[in-house]
Amino acid sequence: MSPAEIILALVTAQRGAELILARHNTRMLMAQGAIEIAPGHYPLMVAVHAAWLAALWIFGHEQPVSGSALLVYLALQALRAWVMATLGARWTTRIIVPLNAPLIASGPYRYLRHPNYAVVTGEIAVLPLMLHLPELAVLFTALNALVLFIRIRAEDRALQLSPKSATHKTP
Repeated sequence: MSPAEIILALVTAQRGAELILARHNTRMLMAQGAIEIAPGHYPLMVAVHAAWLAALWIFGHEQPVSGSALLVYLALQALRAWVMATLGARWTTRIIVPLNAPLIASGPYRYLRHPNYAVVTGEIAVLPLMLHLPELAVLFTALNALVLFIRIRAEDRALQLSPKSATHKTP
């Protein structure tokens, strides 16, 4: 396997594991009375991310790997882990609102309203750049921006359903 194929295999496995975790967390939250907000855009988001990964496999599997872009991508993974650890069982890929739980205001949420979307935006740009595919970086950054425009508006509406608490800290 080439270095690019190893990286793409790891990213693919990571995304698959995250979908399993997200499905588990979604089921648990829904069983506790949480509600899903704006599910209609979810297939579009999945399609953009799946197309991004497929395009990287098609066009990038034999490309050389940029070491500096790889370091940026690894830093983004540390931020992703911080987001996921902060949200814990509330991390999902859908907009799921536990109605009686306060907003998370710890971890990266002290600094950004939507830190996970900042991480994803970085990943969508950096991974193609790591494989010397700037056209894919531009294309999927634009597609992701369109999806995030829809999603962030929906999520901001959903956040209005949660009790406000700037002091709530997760374990």
